This record gives sequence, structure tokens and C-alpha cells, in this order.
Amino acid sequence: MPSYAGPPVASRPGEVTSTLRLLVYLVLAVVLIALDSRGGWLSQMRLQANLLIQPIWAVAGLPGRIGSQVRDNAATHAQLVEETRSLRNQLLVANARLTRLQTAALDNAQLRELLNVAERRGLDVQLAPILDIDLDPTRQRLLLDAGSRDGVLMGQAVIDAGGLMGQVIEVTPLHSTVLLLTDPDHAVPVSVARNGVRLIVYGRGDRLELRDIPLSAGVQVGDEIVTSGLGGRFPAGFPVGKVSELHPDDTHAFLVGELTPAAKLDRGRDVLLLRAGKPLRVVPGAGNRESGVGNGNGAAPTPSPQAAATAPPEGGAPTNSRFPIPNSRPRNNQGAATAPPQSTAPTDSPFPTPNSRPAPQETDR
Repeated sequence: MPSYAGPPVASRPGEVTSTLRLLVYLVLAVVLIALDSRGGWLSQMRLQANLLIQPIWAVAGLPGRIGSQVRDNAATHAQLVEETRSLRNQLLVANARLTRLQTAALDNAQLRELLNVAERRGLDVQLAPILDIDLDPTRQRLLLDAGSRDGVLMGQAVIDAGGLMGQVIEVTPLHSTVLLLTDPDHAVPVSVARNGVRLIVYGRGDRLELRDIPLSAGVQVGDEIVTSGLGGRFPAGFPVGKVSELHPDDTHAFLVGELTPAAKLDRGRDVLLLRAGKPLRVVPGAGNRESGVGNGNGAAPTPSPQAAATAPPEGGAPTNSRFPIPNSRPRNNQGAATAPPQSTAPTDSPFPTPNSRPAPQETDR
């Protein structure tokens, strides 16, 4: 039967050499591993090899490190931008709050100063906030957020912690208008605090002016000018300003002075309105020269001879009574001095009876 197997292939010389070389390397590797594990002879060699290969590793890993750093930098930049925006917004809010707190602190300081002035002087005042100002340069006026519903009256004096500011010239139910001292339509009777010379201060738009000052008045630069109380509109003694300049007028017969206002007319957010003082309570019938007005001593007037001739009989009311009642005065019969009827009140009563006033005489008319 025929065989299909071919002739034996002869071994190639190169393959044998490669196999022998591989066996030699394997044996060498096993020997080196065994020596290194037991004696550590190859550690220095590995260290030197690592030093030589380190630059190659650095170059090989450079693209990856660059890419990672770029990604980290991009993320960090976006985060920093967001944090910066947030911090900027917080700073703006904090600055706004700080400004409000500073404004509130200034307002509290001004209010405290106003109240201290009122307390030191014992004034009956009303606090009113400033709502608006007149922008017309020829008119110096303020609009207050207080009106007739709040008790504001026409002609009330307006002051601040420095001194007199002006007066109320118009009142509505909710608001009121104040005419400042510097308005050209305003004038205030004043006096020099140093020597008491009476003068008049006029408004000149942005300043105050003293006109027609006598040369003999002795007014000097630096003198303090206060209200004189004349006219009854402004209480006496409130500071108006200080003389800042003096010069002769056109006729050289008088002096003209300029004043620096004592009040802060262009500053502040609140003012004080002076309430009218309470009227003096006078006892009825005591408003004569003999008993005095408002002295409160209750002293009776000295009876005149004519009054003594018309005194009531014994058992009547005392002659020093000042409270007449109906039917207690005698009728006037052309000078006849007829005594009034007897009173039933006891003579030692602490309340004077009303039938003690003498009858009017014909000669007194």
C-alpha cells in the first residue's frame, strides 16, 4: 500500500542555536533570582537601573500629567470664579448693611442730641421728621412729616440741637411747611448775648445778615446772637448764630454784619417743634394790683374807707371774699350804701363767701 508521509525534515541550524540560547538565559535567570533572594546581590544594580530609567518614565508620563493638570486647573478656575462672585455679592450686602447701620447710628446720635437739648432746657417739644426740602434757591423751606393731626400749629418755632431754625408758616392735616431763618422773607428780633443790644436778623438765601447796627452798639466779630423774645413768636435765649464779618454800609453811618447760623439748616433728618407754654393760672378776682397776679398767696386787698362803710353787718361773710354769688351785691341807689343781706356761712370758713364784695359807688364810675 503506498505511503503518503514525506521525507523527514532536517533540523535547521538556526533553530537549535536559538533553543540553546533560551535555555542558557533561563538557567541564568533562575540562578540570579536565587542569588538575589538569598543574598540581595542585585539590589544596587536595580537601584542604578532605576536611576537610568527614571527620565524615560518621566517623559513617558508627561502627557498624562499635563492633561490631568489642565483638567484640574479648569475646574479650579471655574470654582474660583464662582466663589469670587459669591464673595463679591456677600461683600455688597455687608456694605449695604454697614451703611444702614452707620446711618442708623448717626440718626440715633442726632436724636439723642435733640432730646438732650430739650431735656437740658426743660422744653416742651415735639419731634418731627423732615420729609422734603424746597429746591428753589430763592426759598429756604422744609416740609415736615407732621401736621395738624399731630398737634402742629401755625407760627410754632422750630429748633435743632444747634439753635433756632425757623417757624411753621403752613399746616395741613398731614404735613407742615417751615420757613427757615435764611429765607429772604424771614426776620427775627435778636440781641447780642454779650451786651444785650437789640437787633434784627434778616435772611439772605444762604446766610444771615444784621443790618443797621449802630456804631456805638459795640458789636464785635465772634459775638453770639440769641433771640430776644420780642414779639412773642420765639422764646428768648435761643442761639441764632455768631457774627462772622462786620463792614460799614453805603452811608458809613451803620454797620452790616454777617452771621454763621448756629443751627444746621442744611443737615439732619429731624427737628424739634416748640409747643406753646401753658398759660399762667390766675385765681379769679386776684388779678388786681393789691393782691398780685399769680402769686398764689391769697392775700386780701386792704379795704378802703368807702368799702368799710358798706361792710356787711355782724354775722355776714368776710370782707376779703373774691368769689361773688348771685343776689349778693346790693342795688345801686344813686350813691346809697345799703348793706347786703346777712350770710349764713360761718365766719371761720376756709372758703371766702361771695357776699363780701363792697357795693360799687357812684363816684367810681
